[in-house]
Amino acid sequence: MSQNGPQSERGALKRTVAAVAALNFAYFFVEFAIAVAIASVALFADSIDFLEDATVNMLVLVALGWTAARRRAVGLVLALCLLVPSIAALYTAWEKLGAPTVPDPVTLTLAGVGALLVNAFCAFLLSRVRHQGGSLSLAAFLSARNDVAANLAIIGAGLATAALGSVWPDVIVGLGIALLNSGSAYEVYEAAMGEADDNDDDHHRVRA
Repeated sequence: MSQNGPQSERGALKRTVAAVAALNFAYFFVEFAIAVAIASVALFADSIDFLEDATVNMLVLVALGWTAARRRAVGLVLALCLLVPSIAALYTAWEKLGAPTVPDPVTLTLAGVGALLVNAFCAFLLSRVRHQGGSLSLAAFLSARNDVAANLAIIGAGLATAALGSVWPDVIVGLGIALLNSGSAYEVYEAAMGEADDNDDDHHRVRA
């Protein structure tokens, strides 16, 4: 491998996570505003997830070039970050059950489609660099990949809401997003715990 190989890989990873962070941060505002407007548990949970994803990718960007031990520490923090949408969804669902409001199904579906397009593009970008930053890039990729599944579920909730006129599809999908992110947190935790013993190899792979 040429000497420019590691530098080229690191540069590609930095550009990718920076772009993904910007996309997630932008759509957070869009989806959060819609969630508040139509009182949607699923969209609220997913909007917080967009903000969390932006944070994850910014932390990946900052931590590139660190030793494996320090990346492990950040990876453990990211595992905790993945639990934030879960907690937010549970709280919102609890409030929703106290005051049931059926979200507008058309708006819910269209917001889900927009989120799907953003996350599918982010997952595609991150899939090409997910092995270049240890647990950090894996955390970013897992978040984007899981979000694609969550967005498909949101679209399904919108269609079900239109057909049934019930609050339950929105609530169930919101809770499902919470469970999905909990599983990702554990995967990132396992990956982070494996960082420390690979100090030499990982250090040379990511440093300029």
